[in-house]
Amino acid sequence: MTELIQNLVDGLGRGGIYALLALGIAVIFGVMHLVNFAHGELITVSAYMSYWILAVSGGSWWVAVPAIFLTSIATSVAIEFVAFRWVRGAADFTLLLTSFGVHFVVQAIFVMYVSANVRIFPSPEWVNNTVGVAGINLEVFDLLTIAATAVTLLVTVWLMEKTVFGISLRAAALDFDAARLMGVRSSRVIQGAFALAGALAGVAAVFWLMRGGRAQPDLGQTPMLKGVLAAIIGGLGSLPGAVIGGLVLGLAEVLLRSWLPTDISGLTDGFVFLLIALLFIFRPEGIVRVGHAERV
Repeated sequence: MTELIQNLVDGLGRGGIYALLALGIAVIFGVMHLVNFAHGELITVSAYMSYWILAVSGGSWWVAVPAIFLTSIATSVAIEFVAFRWVRGAADFTLLLTSFGVHFVVQAIFVMYVSANVRIFPSPEWVNNTVGVAGINLEVFDLLTIAATAVTLLVTVWLMEKTVFGISLRAAALDFDAARLMGVRSSRVIQGAFALAGALAGVAAVFWLMRGGRAQPDLGQTPMLKGVLAAIIGGLGSLPGAVIGGLVLGLAEVLLRSWLPTDISGLTDGFVFLLIALLFIFRPEGIVRVGHAERV
């Protein structure tokens, strides 16, 4: 039982990071009908900012955390301005190719002008510490990740439910043409959606980089893949579904790695994909059915 609780906490911590990434992808998909494969580059750029602050300038994580958050937002808004603004209204395939293009261009920029080698920066000293709760040792990092994810999701719910921007964003996701006829300004909604996605990815990046402690040009591939998978599992375009999908994916990874025999534990990702394939056989729309999603 003790091991199960530890694995559940670990899975929720990991799933929380996936949920934040998936939520950002779902927000962008809601207003542009775009699966943004450049979403992981927000973490790549944030990683190099962390390296510069922590390893080059000798700064602390007190400086790095807000810098990561702001860098992720700025990068997301910049990507929208430089790339996606010019293909609004294009075919889905064009938007998809644009996102892949941004993904590879960002990688190439870091390879050419920084280095293809891995850059290491120090993780916080407490990242592997544990705390006893009711006789069970839990990682401080997992508890902090779960708490930060919960607070971020509550703020996001408040933003979506109680602010004009959130109402406009939800209206645009439901029917963009009707929203524009009601006075919603499409450019502001899309820019706001990218800023929100960047903020969510920024929170995820803080914890991803605290644990990883490295920067490299292709660092964003894995978090991007996890975020896209979580969004699809939950039901692409559904904000609650993205959160559920992230938590399910995180729990599945941790529990499978714990339950599988040691000699085949390296196949955990393969078993996860097998479970996802089985899910889509019986429920191809994902866990949460999305009623409507209009493209700009």
